[in-house]
Amino acid sequence: MNGSERIGNLSRHAFVTIWRATLALLALAALAMAPARAEAPHIAAKLVAESASPAPGSTTAIALTMAPEKGWHGYWQNGGDAGFGLEVEWNAPEGVTIAPFHYPVPDPLILFGMMNHVYEHPYALLADVRVDGSVAPGTDLTLTGIARWLACTDKVCVPEKAVIAVSLKAGDGTIAAATRERFDAWRAKLPQPLDRPGTWERRGDAVRFGIPLPESTALDAPHLFLETPNVVDYPQPQRFSRSGDWIIVETKAKGDAAGAVQGLLKLSDGRGLSVRFEPSAVRAPGKPIGTASGAVDMGLFWTAFGGAILGGLILNLMPCVFPILSLKALSLARSGGDAREARVEAVAYTAGAVLVCLALGGVLLGLRAAGEQVGWAFQLQHPLSVFILLLLAVAITLNLLGTYELPSFGGGQKLASQSGAAGGFWTGALAAFVATPCSGPLLGAALGATLVLPAWAALPIFGGLGLGLALPFLAVGFIAGLRRRLPKPGSWMATFRKWMALPMGLTAAALAWLLTQQVEGLRWSDLVSAFGIGFLFIALYRHWMRGPDRGHVGKILLLVPAIAVGALAYQVVTAKPSAVVGEARGDVFSPAALAKARATGKPVFVYFTADWCLSCKANEAGAINRAAVQDAFKKTGVVTLVGDWTNGDPVITRTLAEHGRNSVPLYLWYAPGASQPEILPQILTPGILADKVAAK
Repeated sequence: MNGSERIGNLSRHAFVTIWRATLALLALAALAMAPARAEAPHIAAKLVAESASPAPGSTTAIALTMAPEKGWHGYWQNGGDAGFGLEVEWNAPEGVTIAPFHYPVPDPLILFGMMNHVYEHPYALLADVRVDGSVAPGTDLTLTGIARWLACTDKVCVPEKAVIAVSLKAGDGTIAAATRERFDAWRAKLPQPLDRPGTWERRGDAVRFGIPLPESTALDAPHLFLETPNVVDYPQPQRFSRSGDWIIVETKAKGDAAGAVQGLLKLSDGRGLSVRFEPSAVRAPGKPIGTASGAVDMGLFWTAFGGAILGGLILNLMPCVFPILSLKALSLARSGGDAREARVEAVAYTAGAVLVCLALGGVLLGLRAAGEQVGWAFQLQHPLSVFILLLLAVAITLNLLGTYELPSFGGGQKLASQSGAAGGFWTGALAAFVATPCSGPLLGAALGATLVLPAWAALPIFGGLGLGLALPFLAVGFIAGLRRRLPKPGSWMATFRKWMALPMGLTAAALAWLLTQQVEGLRWSDLVSAFGIGFLFIALYRHWMRGPDRGHVGKILLLVPAIAVGALAYQVVTAKPSAVVGEARGDVFSPAALAKARATGKPVFVYFTADWCLSCKANEAGAINRAAVQDAFKKTGVVTLVGDWTNGDPVITRTLAEHGRNSVPLYLWYAPGASQPEILPQILTPGILADKVAAK
């Protein structure tokens, strides 16, 4: 280091010391004048509880929500060069123990050459509250405390404090669904603990860290935050590189801390990993990793984009797509080989499929950015979406049978059932909406890449899925040789149209079954009654309108099916979701259940499924639930855990994301003593599972 560098560093260190002293004096002065001040804090703090009636002998959670005003920010537990985290003086009743707060992943912010670890948006700190088993039910357990924190802008810092409180009473531990959803969203922002320790070493004025992270895990603008002080010079650049399954971080040392060090590795989309570093040799640097906020792993992008196109192409072979293909087959056959009409329809079909996939992807990315724990095919996790699809499937089935022509379908010749641009577009849109939940081979990994890519790079991957789905029809539309192989229009089309009502009717039956699984108390008899009444009065309407007295009385008959379907829709919207969905061969998955199962020292098989995922059900029927596989599992003591994602579950969504997936199915095999699970193929066979059992 030359003389000018030493002088510069000494000057900056002196500035940091003076700044910290100034903050301390400001804090003392502000607290001394606090009784005379009436202005509201710049960061609003509110204490909330996950359960207002925690059960004695159990643990519940509390959250301290922090909402900074625009332009203001709060600090992580280690604020960096110039800030400090939150402190609370608790007044807890007897028998109640409050653990330290857990902080979400912060952002780095450099001001005046100093590094700050901050939150410039609303955030929540979470803590566990333990209620002793000796506490009597009905006991008042109200928590109060005085919270102190530092609120800053890029020009000024203000120490703030507030009295925080939340009313609790010992009870049964009930948690409201909306409250659980809020806390799950906050938990999703907390860093996940890395299962293995990292290493760190100091070499002269440099410090190096080794983080064990699988090579398949992508990083977007990573940053390493150190909770332990006196280790690194915070504002100095951090150089990231990959050496196999290790991430190497190099930066400038500062301080004399020794022993174990606690840190947090920021990944992307607000996610992070908490890491404990043990003093030990660190691997040599490997391939550099970009840390610029706009840097994107283009290799990952093109691999995921190609996988999405190929996966969408394979989706055409999935059974859930066949009913939509039947509609398209009618449309292509009706074109009679006309080149221009075929090209127009093919392009329109592609536009419909791509735009729907882009729309679903955009909504998914928006919900995830807002803190929701959702994944691909989220639309079928909501009963109302399934109900709308059911109505559409029933309407198209009856239309194909020639029962009636739907006015909203333009006499049966618009939307999905017609030829030309409009028919092609709506057929493609319908195919994408129904087909995408059946994540075929390659789709799981391709869509999982959208978790670590910025939105502008993730959206084309969703569009690639729609493009792959439409490729066969693009080929027919633009390759004359394929069009010449299509059958000529004729009387056979009327018969073919009625036969194609069969797969669409089966789709309607599958959606009806799914709806009964999702909605508690909804029975097959309810669906049959509602649709039966609707069909009866539509038939009466058609008969009445053929007679001489057709007037308004006949049209009033249509109100009856509308009322019947409306009543059914009301039941779907207001009913409580089913707690147990579908049939599972194993115990219910949860992180606690997984930890307990792995502690037994036996092999653990975890599979994530959904009732609307046909590829999941095919794997279960063809492999998992086979008698030979179940007997082998039983003989060798394999513990099976099932994660049911039918109605959506933020815990399962997070677990999927942790393994680079955005959809089901996902199959994990934990061998005894293994630190990480093996991800099994998305198409299972009894042989694959038998080999796992034999190699236990």
